[in-house]
Amino acid sequence: MDLHDPASPATGPSPCPADTLTRCRELVEPALREAVSGLHPGPGRIACHAFGWCDVDGEPGGGSGGKGVRPALAVLGAEAVGAKAEVAVPAAMALELIHTFSLMHDDIMDGDERRRHRDSAWKAFGTGPAVLAGDALFALAVRVLSEADGAQGGRAVRQLSLMLGELVHGQADDVLFESRPWTGRESVALAEYRAMAGRKTGALLGCAVSLGATLAGAHPRLTDALAQAGRQWGLAFQAVDDVLGIWGDPAVTGKPAHSDLRRGKKTLPVLGALALVPALGPRLERLLGGDGPLDDDRVRRAADLIDEAGGRAYALRDARTRVAAARDRLRAAPLVAARVDELIALSEVLVDRRA
Repeated sequence: MDLHDPASPATGPSPCPADTLTRCRELVEPALREAVSGLHPGPGRIACHAFGWCDVDGEPGGGSGGKGVRPALAVLGAEAVGAKAEVAVPAAMALELIHTFSLMHDDIMDGDERRRHRDSAWKAFGTGPAVLAGDALFALAVRVLSEADGAQGGRAVRQLSLMLGELVHGQADDVLFESRPWTGRESVALAEYRAMAGRKTGALLGCAVSLGATLAGAHPRLTDALAQAGRQWGLAFQAVDDVLGIWGDPAVTGKPAHSDLRRGKKTLPVLGALALVPALGPRLERLLGGDGPLDDDRVRRAADLIDEAGGRAYALRDARTRVAAARDRLRAAPLVAARVDELIALSEVLVDRRA
C-alpha cells in the first residue's frame, strides 16, 4: 500500500472530530439499519430503540443514539493503512452491534433504568426481551463480519472473538469488585483495576481501531500499532467514565448522581484517592460499607472525600497520559498521516466528554 510519510505533517486545517463522526456515520449507518431490519420484529424493535432510531412504541425518533466513535475508529483504522473506507464497513457494523449488545446486558446487570435520557431496554421492554435482543445483536455482529468480502473475514472474526472473551472477563471482574470491601486485605488493588479496565474497555477500543485494518489485509505490525493505541484510549475512556459515574451531571449523563458509589463500584477515582491517602479507606468503609440502600448525604460526603484526596484529578491525569501514549504510538508507525491526525483528534472526544 502507498502510505504517506509518517514523519510529514498533515496539510490543511486541523481535523474536526464532529465532521469525522458525521462522515463515518453516513457511511456505516445505512448498512447497519438494513442489517438490523432483518431481525425478528420483537428483538428488532428493541434494537432500534437501543440505537435511538425509534421510541418504545416503534415510532421513528424518540431518542438519540451514541456518537458513533467505535465505527469511526474502524473506518479511520482502515484508512490509516491506506485502504478505502468502504472496506471497513462490516467491521464498523460489527463493533456497533457488539457495543450496543454489551450496553443492553450491562444495564440489566447493573440495574440501570436509564440510558441516554430514556428508559433502558430492560426497563422499557422487560428483562427477558432485552436479553434476547442483545443476543440477536451479538449473533448479527458475527454474521456480518464473517460475510465480509475478501479473504480476511475469518481473521477478523477470530479477532472479534478474542476481544469478546476479554470483555466478558473484564465485566465479570468489575461485577465481583462491587462485593469487595473499600479497605483491608480484600480490597481491590490498582493493578487489579487496570487489568479489569484493560479487558473490559481497552480490548473493545483496541479491536475497534484495528478491525477495519484487519479486513483490509494490513500487515500485523500496523494492526498491532493501531490496537495498542486503541487499548490506551480504552483506559482513558474508562477513567473519564469513572469520573462521570461519581460527579457527572445527571441532566447530561442521564444517570443519577454518584451512581457508581451507590453500587459499590471500585473505580479509578476511588482507588487513586486511596493510593494517595490510605487513611481514607476506613472512612469510606463507614460511609459506604454495609448492606441496604445508601442515603444521599452519606454518598455525597464520600464523593467529596474522594475529590479532596485527589481522586478525580488522579483519574483525569491518567486519562490524559493514556491519550498521549496512544498519540506517540501512532506517530511512530508508518501510517497515513492525515488519518492519524483524525484518530488523534477523535481521541480528544473520549477525554473531553461530559456524558
